[in-house]
Amino acid sequence: MAAAVAVVTDSTACLPAGLAARCRIGVVPLRVVAGALAADDGPAALSGVLGAELARGARLSTASPAPGRFAAAYAAAERAGAKAVVSVHVSAGLSGTVNSARLAASGAPVPVRVVDSRSLGMGLGFAALSAAEAAEAGADPDAVAGAARGRAAALRSLFVLDTLDQLSAGGRLPRGPSGPAAGLTARPLLYLADGRVAVLEKLRTPSAAVRRMEEVAAEFAAGRPVDVAVQYLGPPQRGETLAGRLEQLIPGARHRYLAEAGPVIRAHTGPGMLGVVIAPY
Repeated sequence: MAAAVAVVTDSTACLPAGLAARCRIGVVPLRVVAGALAADDGPAALSGVLGAELARGARLSTASPAPGRFAAAYAAAERAGAKAVVSVHVSAGLSGTVNSARLAASGAPVPVRVVDSRSLGMGLGFAALSAAEAAEAGADPDAVAGAARGRAAALRSLFVLDTLDQLSAGGRLPRGPSGPAAGLTARPLLYLADGRVAVLEKLRTPSAAVRRMEEVAAEFAAGRPVDVAVQYLGPPQRGETLAGRLEQLIPGARHRYLAEAGPVIRAHTGPGMLGVVIAPY
């Protein structure tokens, strides 16, 4: 039997394969664009002609879902028996997705509460999972939305990149006196602060940045009941190695997730992202 409150999120949650379906979370995809071509965000988005455009030098960019995509998701939830929807999305500081959801919510057949998670990747994913858990337990729409907001506000998202070019070009790093991200080393440890990308520390080497990310994650998790997610772009071995290290450093985690981030995130971080989310519960 479907919960009275349906939960919808977007593809930047990067939930591991099958998890959204098991938790009855609807997922609305963002769009990835290369040249004149576009596709829905997802594992296969960069295969075929879109990948060929990238190989020819096209720049990868993204677009928020049209309000009609959200309207269709909300209508489907109503047909499945939902009396309300909680729609949890990527930070408004990083994407216009929340605005599209709000436009669709105004004409939905059931009440829709749109939540700006002020997060991205599995930070958003954990917020959606908490909302789904509350909905499954019979919570009302306000409590379901509150579960998403509370989980998102309590967690910490950390990541390192191979290059800052994409973040700087997209205006998603703070500007220094001499231009985007002036004064940054090649390997800063980044995090999400109030819905935007910020620099936590500056490291001299890639390996130092990853080691420091592990340390900060373990320090944040100490003494708390937490879930842990590792996300990566590029060789899976990098994600697997980080996940293994975090098993040693954070031995008491309840749930652990390892998943490749999607093409939309790649468009803004470049192909070499490695990150961790520590989510108290």
